Amino acid sequence: MLISGRIAGRRRGAAVLTAVVTCSAVLTGPDLAAAGGPPSPPASAPQLEWKPCVRGKAFDCATAKVPLDYRDPGGRTIELAVVKRKATGPGRRIGTLFFNPGGPGGPGTVQMPQNYRFFPREVRERFDIVSWDTRGVGHSTAVNCFARPGDAAAWEASKPAGFPVGAQERKTWIAAFEDLARRCRQRDPELLRHMSTADIAHDLDRLRHAVGDAQLTYLGTSYGSFLGATYANLFPGKVRALAVDSTIDPQAWTDHASHTAPRRPIFLRMGADLGAAAILDRFLALCGATTTARCAFSAGSPKATRDKFDRLMRRLREHPVGTWTYGKTVDDVVSGLDIVHPGWTDLAGRLQDLWRGRVPRPPTPLPAPPVPNPYTGVEQASAILCSDSPNPRDPGVYHALEEASALRAGDTGRFWTWAAEPCATWPVAADRYRGPWNGPTAHPVLVIGTVYDPATPYSGAQAMTKELAHARLLTHHGYGHTALLNPSSCIKEYESRYFIDGTLPPAGAVCRPDTPPFSAPGPSGGVATGGGAMAGPVS
Repeated sequence: MLISGRIAGRRRGAAVLTAVVTCSAVLTGPDLAAAGGPPSPPASAPQLEWKPCVRGKAFDCATAKVPLDYRDPGGRTIELAVVKRKATGPGRRIGTLFFNPGGPGGPGTVQMPQNYRFFPREVRERFDIVSWDTRGVGHSTAVNCFARPGDAAAWEASKPAGFPVGAQERKTWIAAFEDLARRCRQRDPELLRHMSTADIAHDLDRLRHAVGDAQLTYLGTSYGSFLGATYANLFPGKVRALAVDSTIDPQAWTDHASHTAPRRPIFLRMGADLGAAAILDRFLALCGATTTARCAFSAGSPKATRDKFDRLMRRLREHPVGTWTYGKTVDDVVSGLDIVHPGWTDLAGRLQDLWRGRVPRPPTPLPAPPVPNPYTGVEQASAILCSDSPNPRDPGVYHALEEASALRAGDTGRFWTWAAEPCATWPVAADRYRGPWNGPTAHPVLVIGTVYDPATPYSGAQAMTKELAHARLLTHHGYGHTALLNPSSCIKEYESRYFIDGTLPPAGAVCRPDTPPFSAPGPSGGVATGGGAMAGPVS
């Protein structure tokens, strides 16, 4: 789900990867529902032998073998770990909905089962929902730059948490990621050369073949939106229904396909620093406008709460609370803004603990996935991000970039600047798709953007809608990262209609969240009075 500062990477100049595709006729209504039907997979499709996953019987697991290099399909193969939840509506199945949770580097075998309940009920009834650990990630053939788990833990402990503060920490941070690059160069450089989103899109098309669907039905969140846009332009005739949620501007991601060295890192080009600053301001204003019973960090008014936050940040720079440094706290704040319920309430509690000089309580753990938790070190995300997105190659420029971003975005600017610095020394480039993005797809794409998003700002959804040949923007006038995990009944209704029969929302459609921040949940734990209602266009 999360495009995160825990992710880092870079790429050197690489060739554009292209594909020859044949467009099919546009289908609508009942014909669209049948488009995911069961043609036999070609001989090149991987065979999926589904078996119950290790934990629990609700999910099935399988392993797919795909080429490491699609230009050499007879060469080395790698494995993809795949998970499925069968359609729950007997006799009503349409096909398979593929889901990518983002990251890059989010393990789908873990995150899809954990978030399965957030998918619209009708979608769960009509589709098998399938996700996978992308190449290089998790239980798939994985990028792992450490010989032993203890080495990975020692490396993680050697660098500052969150981002570096001060000259010595900057030196330590840069040295740690230079060391990581050396380790990765030695372990499996061949795998690193084939970690682009274009490679992942080809894997996704192989998986589509494997489940027997003539065209792809897909939901991608966060980084998964860029994967969806890449697939739509490599395989435009294979798009049945493709929705992207919390969306990345593809031109920002690729630096407009420029061949010159970038002046700014990826997350500043995306405006992630400004998006995070805007939602942090809303968090503090809404917290200050309510009582401490609902927001523990409230100081009684929006201004007083903002002042309290700024004083806490200044204090942590000089006097950490245990391991909670200023850098670690800002990291926690940006991450904690992703999910409104219960994330904002929990974040306010942690900030109040720090205000009182207490180490915050650990968060409630997520439900255990149906597979063991895999290794997901930072190098897995870096291997994907750095294959696609150019970043400044000189580690020495990032401090100046940090200060410039801090002038416009405050604390969050420092976080998002250093999130891309590990890309400066990433050792291997991969072939990547850099556009064009306007290939006419067999069916239109649904783009979902949240107005206050701490990682992928709303402007990315607007840009994606303009870049794609046939796309419709659906606005979530709410908060947090992805509408999927910050539910709106209105969004779910539009998604259901789109996935099932291809019906798009009306132009300019706007939805609101079911439950506003710092408010009591509705009777079902979701919808509050008036929640999820449609509204007029956002200005």
